[in-house]
Amino acid sequence: MIKQVEHICKSSREKLKVVNKDKGSWSSLKDQIYNTFVLRLVSCIQLASKLSLHYNIVNSDTALKFLQSLKYSYTKQELLESELTVLKTLHFQINMSTPLAYVELLLEVLGHNGCLLPAKPLHQMCMQLLDFSYLTRDTIYDTLLKIAIENSTPSKLQVAKFLTVKEDFMLLAVGIISTSVFILNPGHWKQVVEHLNCITGITSQSILEFSYAVLKHIIGSTTPK
Repeated sequence: MIKQVEHICKSSREKLKVVNKDKGSWSSLKDQIYNTFVLRLVSCIQLASKLSLHYNIVNSDTALKFLQSLKYSYTKQELLESELTVLKTLHFQINMSTPLAYVELLLEVLGHNGCLLPAKPLHQMCMQLLDFSYLTRDTIYDTLLKIAIENSTPSKLQVAKFLTVKEDFMLLAVGIISTSVFILNPGHWKQVVEHLNCITGITSQSILEFSYAVLKHIIGSTTPK
């Protein structure tokens, strides 16, 4: 939505240079954004739904019924054109991976593998720990680096090489899930770590170290238990 507004404003700004900043044009711009806002928002939800494998939940018919309930009289063709407009605005680059996508995929695989874990509380805990990991990202990864090199004063080269670890969403995901299970169901923690190791190939030791780094900054402990 932000990119769409930026695109409209940029196009209108170029036109205003020609028409000497006519106030009527700014009013027209405001109306254009206002009149298409809900339609574009619904198109964004549709695209997000498709990426999340829920196409049958928010299909065109469902979207149209929703718009009609809000007293909008859009057609299916207009809905399709709006979806295409959103895609063009984003240059068709919408399938971007996020740590949450990795977490949810791994949780689903764990469920299929027979890990009997409370799905909803575990997902909520993972969400909270993801938020926490972003707020304390530098300190968590600083701790992880020091654990990996077994030295409290890493060199510039070691810090540089560690950047790939900080960008590894899969490691982040397994670490978040492992920590969440340790908090909610410590009795299942070892089993889950073994499953995560088999699924991702990330060693149990690496998963343990990541969990320790997160837990250390949650509880303020300086020594592993």
